[in-house]
Amino acid sequence: MYKPGCPYGTHRVLEPKGVLPQPAWKIDNTMEIYDNELLIDVDTLNIDAASFTQIKKQAQGDAEAFAAIMRDIVSQRGKHHNPVTGSGGMLMGTVQEIGPKFAGKTPVKVGDRIATLVSLSLTPLQIHRIKAIDMEKDQASVEAQAILFSSGIYAVLPEDMSPTLALAILDVAGAPAQTAHLVRPGQTVLIIGGGGKSGLLCAYEAKKRAGITGKIIGLGSGKASCARMERLGVFDHILQVDATDPLKVLAAIQEATQGNLADVTINCVNIPGTEMSSILATKENGLVYFFSMATSFTAAALGAEGIGKDVTMLIGNGYCKDHAVVSLQTVRECPVLMEIFQELFA
Repeated sequence: MYKPGCPYGTHRVLEPKGVLPQPAWKIDNTMEIYDNELLIDVDTLNIDAASFTQIKKQAQGDAEAFAAIMRDIVSQRGKHHNPVTGSGGMLMGTVQEIGPKFAGKTPVKVGDRIATLVSLSLTPLQIHRIKAIDMEKDQASVEAQAILFSSGIYAVLPEDMSPTLALAILDVAGAPAQTAHLVRPGQTVLIIGGGGKSGLLCAYEAKKRAGITGKIIGLGSGKASCARMERLGVFDHILQVDATDPLKVLAAIQEATQGNLADVTINCVNIPGTEMSSILATKENGLVYFFSMATSFTAAALGAEGIGKDVTMLIGNGYCKDHAVVSLQTVRECPVLMEIFQELFA
């Protein structure tokens, strides 16, 4: 007999009571499902870029120390909710059990391979064993189980690409889908962190929307990132600049745009301290889209106020209608993008 549960998972919250699972400090991660839940046998955890970077730094690049930090987070919180960055990631696994009142938005059955499209920061999780940490793909190979609430979204993994490749794409699915909504023909678009997976997807989508009269500018701090941007072939300008140095970023954008700055700036970096670079690089009444989980709302809001800059600022929503379909199709339709992602994540 299944116990009844709240569609938003509040029945799993242990502390503090009265909040939703994501902001909760601790949730119940027992794997006996309620009537509206899905039980998943998990094989891969895709840690979000901001969280992975922070844990890697804390572990000093050591895989065993990294795994120990992950286990400690889940032990304390019942979920992989990084207490430093506040972010989580997503998972891939096989459906083991479906509650009778689970009402997912996508048809699913026991045995299906799925990727969750909700954050690990709200997902009840038990890790039995961490088999390997892939420092290049931001992924952990695990033996684990997880719960998905009936309000949670997911995607059945496609058959035309490897599971790890699909997971890497779906991890940032909200970014290109939101870019498609935001960019207009003829606009100048700046992608900060343009050589990362979300940055490359956003750049390709932005080029489609801005058209031949638009201009796409990519900014990255390292040679490898800039090389990937060059290879993609959609950028009009590629700038190798430290995104945490706002005055250097401003000078570089002024030169690239003849002082006009960007109509739309999309921040895809995985480190803190890039809010002011994004704001300074954007023209008055322009738009800044902070997809990065390393963004500080306080730093962005007070920083814009402090320099007297009137820009619209959007906090990245990991969910956008049809975002899984958009992101997978974006990679399918661009052979170079598919090659890059296969090399990095397949």
